[in-house]
Amino acid sequence: MPNLAGLKEISGEIISDLQLWQQIRGVMGQIRSRKKPAGEQGQQRPVIFFKASSGILRLSLNSAFNLLPAWALELQGVPVIHFVCREGMSRCVLGTSRDDPYRLPPCAGCIRHAKARLTGQTKYWFSFTGEPELANALKGLTLPELAQVEYGGLPLGEIALPSLRWILRRHYLLDDEPTRFLLREYIVSAYQVAQDFTALLDESNPQAVVVYNGMFFPEAIACQLAMARGIRVITHEVAMQPFTAFFTPGEATAYPIHIPEVFELSAEQNARLDATLEQRFKGNFTMAGIRFWPDMRGLDQSLLDKASKFKQIVPVFTNVIFDTSQVHANTLFPDMFAWLEEVLNLIKSHPETLFIIRAHPDEMRLNKESRDSVAGWVEKNRVSHLPNVVFVNSSEALSSYDLISRSKFVMVYNSSIGLEAALMGAPVLCAGKARYTQYPTVFYPANAEAYRLQAEQFLQTDHIEVPAEFRRQARRFLYYQFFKTSLPFSDFLQEHGRPGFVRLRNFPVDQLLPERSPTLQVILDGILKGQEFVLPG
Repeated sequence: MPNLAGLKEISGEIISDLQLWQQIRGVMGQIRSRKKPAGEQGQQRPVIFFKASSGILRLSLNSAFNLLPAWALELQGVPVIHFVCREGMSRCVLGTSRDDPYRLPPCAGCIRHAKARLTGQTKYWFSFTGEPELANALKGLTLPELAQVEYGGLPLGEIALPSLRWILRRHYLLDDEPTRFLLREYIVSAYQVAQDFTALLDESNPQAVVVYNGMFFPEAIACQLAMARGIRVITHEVAMQPFTAFFTPGEATAYPIHIPEVFELSAEQNARLDATLEQRFKGNFTMAGIRFWPDMRGLDQSLLDKASKFKQIVPVFTNVIFDTSQVHANTLFPDMFAWLEEVLNLIKSHPETLFIIRAHPDEMRLNKESRDSVAGWVEKNRVSHLPNVVFVNSSEALSSYDLISRSKFVMVYNSSIGLEAALMGAPVLCAGKARYTQYPTVFYPANAEAYRLQAEQFLQTDHIEVPAEFRRQARRFLYYQFFKTSLPFSDFLQEHGRPGFVRLRNFPVDQLLPERSPTLQVILDGILKGQEFVLPG
């Protein structure tokens, strides 16, 4: 018997691709009839766009963020080349099956979708040919040895690790054959990308390269090769507001933000920020199309009754350890679980304090469940059996904000809740490099030993004095994140029905002109002129 559900899904994807193709064909027809001749502004070097790791089927948010600026550039007469995979990797990140690493990626569907998405646009296809010498050199290597592999002057093992951790949903990788197999395939695939992208750079001599995320191995290789030649590299990621993107010449997953020293929030800007925060504190917000807290509730009576038996409450907010942003976070401690071990020592030595450990809401998201979970760490170490611990799992809709308001201080690794707690005036002790630690917003010790001393001091003192500067800087930073560096694409995109995916609106091609779209004006000026990716006003 045929799998009717599977056939229905495939047919739905084909129909969706056809609809997208028809829509894009119409847009490209208008662009070709309206775009400025290349000679009008002088002969310009091309801009390369590359996003192998943001979507296979359907139009993801980040695929759209990659596509729309390319259209805007073409409309301005700037040559655009899309670097596109045509079975160019033996294993890609999104095409990997966690349950069966040996399963081949769905190349046919991905190629079909790429052809639809890039209708009428210049494409440089790359295909997998393999490198027998490299493949042979990888045979018999342990996982740590594979992680250290360098070939052709490239640290291929190191570059592949964030992708491996992300797709396997693990930080601590198993040195077993399925994991080694996958890392070998990523390494040889990364080398293939390097060979083909080098050929494209030689052939096109681009003025800039635009990639999604920049940490997954295909895009990371492209970034490294382009930067080695002094070519401007721009990375992008989903930003803080619905249908918004963050673009930067730095690492998008670190969200580097430059706030002018003279910038202070006006009364109108303060009101705008407060209105947004009011909704967030009710759980009324989305991230990458996901609403994590649709039914946020306050602290229940049983928790309040337990808390009343202790001198003080200290919430502990964790992260998703396999996320690509964690590469930047591990400054004080080797990783989040190493930090939690330190927290556990504090728990055992301070029975007067109730520690409430909260798992990140993304830890058990459908199809993204962590295999190195905080819940697993809690169970393994029997942490919830300790009398001064409450564990709140990722599925529980308990209000973190109510918890913060009752806490003596807040412990975070590098979660964004740390910034929100700082906005509420709470003392925040941060253990990992975060977006907001670029500015004095929280207590962020210089090293692990300083962290231990600071934590002990906070637990023992009667009062923690929070510098007024922290709250001021937190408001400045969050306003910039929400309204200046989160570039809106809502004029072009609408909801798909599946979280993380979008549909194109029917918009006039003139909407892609910089003078009609502040977002595209900022992005084009950033790509072509090296200006900051920040909205004016």
